Amino acid sequence: MDIDWDDLRTVLHLVRGGSLAAAGVTLGINYTTVARRIARIEATLDVILFERLADGYRPTKAALQVAEHAAAMEARELDMLRELQGQDQRLSGKLVLTAPQLMIGPFVAPVIQRFVREHPDVSVELKASNELADLTRREADLAVRISNEPGDTLTGLRIAPQETASFAAPVWAERMAAGCEAPIDWIVYEQYTKVPKAALAKFPNSRVVLTCNDMAAMIGAAVSGLGVVRMPMFLGRHTQGLVQVPALEPQTYMDIWLVGHPDVWRSAKVSAFREMLVPEFKSRRDEFVA
Repeated sequence: MDIDWDDLRTVLHLVRGGSLAAAGVTLGINYTTVARRIARIEATLDVILFERLADGYRPTKAALQVAEHAAAMEARELDMLRELQGQDQRLSGKLVLTAPQLMIGPFVAPVIQRFVREHPDVSVELKASNELADLTRREADLAVRISNEPGDTLTGLRIAPQETASFAAPVWAERMAAGCEAPIDWIVYEQYTKVPKAALAKFPNSRVVLTCNDMAAMIGAAVSGLGVVRMPMFLGRHTQGLVQVPALEPQTYMDIWLVGHPDVWRSAKVSAFREMLVPEFKSRRDEFVA
């Protein structure tokens, strides 16, 4: 019996994803190809792996068993690939990086520019995201993360501390200078829907005028003059049209880390990029704190 590894992976990701579409996205194929692979492995094994229901594919006990074995095989494959990558001492090929979107322009992009100039045979792929890439699954080689817990199983370097402060268009600085009774409008993140207590104590006539789920949108609203935003200091300092305002004193925030999987940490490309990025952040420490 000859079972195609792609078919086993398809069973695994259909069990994980719960739908043909989700499995297809993960595997980089369309949902009809997922369905065709499932039919093929069922015919090969002579076992029904999924019940075809009106709302999708439901895994049988046999599918869960196949997925369990396929997951173990996938883990071994990933272990092998990471170990081989860690032994790679060539300064050529692809280097995959991930970093928070708003940190790329002022801090990461200049390092990439120098890196590709010095190592023209390396092709850099940058994934701009605030989501945590799974480095065990080789979703990235190196990750810049804002976190107090960058990952217990990863190798990491704390490259900068951070503080937050309040920033707004200059008109709000002028209003605050007029006295503590001035009415102050705030733009807040959806997880923190009230005016910060410390700000309310200083300016009791403060109110929330906008709740938002995206920092880039909040920054745009602040630049337009809509209100005050609490944000990491590097963001406020690098955004034209914003000034730091005295609504809040600087407060400690999550650190900035550079992390990678221990298996790939010593590879030539990862080491070379790390040796450029870490000094860049450390030399600019004052941009992150008061």
